[in-house]
Amino acid sequence: MRRPQLDIQLKTPDQIEKMRAAGLVVAEALRRMREAVAPGVTTADLDAIAESTIREAGGVPSFKGYHGFPASICSSVNEQVVHAIPSGEQVLADGDLISIDCGAVLDGWHGDAAITVGVGDVDPALLRMAEVAEDAMWAGIAAAARGAASGKGRLTDISHAVESAVRKGGRYGIVDGYGGHGIGTEMHQDPHVLNHGRPGKGPRLVPGMALAIEPMITMASPRTVELADGWTVVTRDGSVAAHVEHSMALLPDGVWVLTAFDGGRTRLGDLVTARQPAVSAAS
Repeated sequence: MRRPQLDIQLKTPDQIEKMRAAGLVVAEALRRMREAVAPGVTTADLDAIAESTIREAGGVPSFKGYHGFPASICSSVNEQVVHAIPSGEQVLADGDLISIDCGAVLDGWHGDAAITVGVGDVDPALLRMAEVAEDAMWAGIAAAARGAASGKGRLTDISHAVESAVRKGGRYGIVDGYGGHGIGTEMHQDPHVLNHGRPGKGPRLVPGMALAIEPMITMASPRTVELADGWTVVTRDGSVAAHVEHSMALLPDGVWVLTAFDGGRTRLGDLVTARQPAVSAAS
């Protein structure tokens, strides 16, 4: 079923269960890559870990071949914000900050998530920025859960919650033009989810909606430019950026963070659906 105007795909609880399976594949790929991040590792090494993890689980990397993208992850280092192509020539160095975006499709349903990880001994200010981005992501997910539960929530309540959390965290640039999205039988669906804006606007938040929430923030200016490769987006002023993401779905009794091993229970508590066990089998 799809809602009119924005063509928003609403999922049944059983379809969301299938999305959860895809989400767990992504979660495991990101877990393995996080453990592998170290000085001397190349972004191509991380890409190989992601592809093997996804294929071992019976899935297909969502990114590979998507509009011609040549890899299974986006590996954005320092001033690279998003969509950077992994390379054997990009060697991680002590002090780098890397954002890893990964997607998988399993049985026709997509999962999509991103993490930002420090490499070796990293400036605490950069790690703090990554923490603020993650807090903002969870604030957006919580706003979606509360909005759906009340029956009064609107899409931009998520945007406003993300922006408010970033502003509370410090003086960071919120990257404009890039944001979250609907997800389901395609990786990118309606609606686009901005990371800033006034609340109370856009379509209602209702059970069946599945969204990827993904703040992208910088240490300074939010302005970006796309490089000549047609993919890599970097900050215009060269400042370091952070990007995090989870895919989540709204159910009649709560939210399910599909790409988190614990379904979001640790961060969201009773906002999480009963379909997610209180104690996760994975960690």
